[in-house]
Amino acid sequence: MFRFHVVKLLSPRWWLVFLLAGVFFMAFGAVSYNLFRLLQANIWLFAEHGLMVIAEGALEQLLELTLMGYASLLLWLGFKACEGWLVATLMQYRSRD
Repeated sequence: MFRFHVVKLLSPRWWLVFLLAGVFFMAFGAVSYNLFRLLQANIWLFAEHGLMVIAEGALEQLLELTLMGYASLLLWLGFKACEGWLVATLMQYRSRD
């Protein structure tokens, strides 16, 4: 049901899908860059101070970074879905001509 409404909304508006793909891609880039830097710092903290940092919340931060990784994956999948939709739509228009 939800998919039907999304397709109905986006079908005549290829520019909206293109805009949405750009938003997904930029968000993916921002989250991924930030994720890489924070994960690198978190791993360095564990390597430098050992298990003592668990009491300071480093394990909780590591779990949050893992969730950010999955959020980044969802953003990438959103971008790829938009890309696939745009390619399919453009190929459909091309085959009509």
